[in-house]
Amino acid sequence: MILGVKVPIAILGAEIDQRSPPELIKEFEAALVANEVDHFAKIYPGVAHGWTVRYKDDNAAEVKCAKEAHQDLLDWFGKCV
Repeated sequence: MILGVKVPIAILGAEIDQRSPPELIKEFEAALVANEVDHFAKIYPGVAHGWTVRYKDDNAAEVKCAKEAHQDLLDWFGKCV
C-alpha cells in the first residue's frame, strides 16, 4: 500500500497503536525514503490511536502531544501547499 504513494504525505503515529504500531510506521517511512517521496513521519510518545481528536483535557501529556501534532500538521501543510 505505502509503496504506491508518489505524493507528499504526513504520518502522525501514536506510540500505543495496534492498527499502526511504531514498527509499521518506521517501515512506511523507510519505504518513502527508498522511493524518494517527500514525507513527514513522527511517532508521538505515550499516546494511543486517535489521540489528536480524543485526548483528555485534564491529561497534560495528551494535550501537549495533540497540540504538537496539530502544529506539525499545519507546518507540513504550509510546506506542501
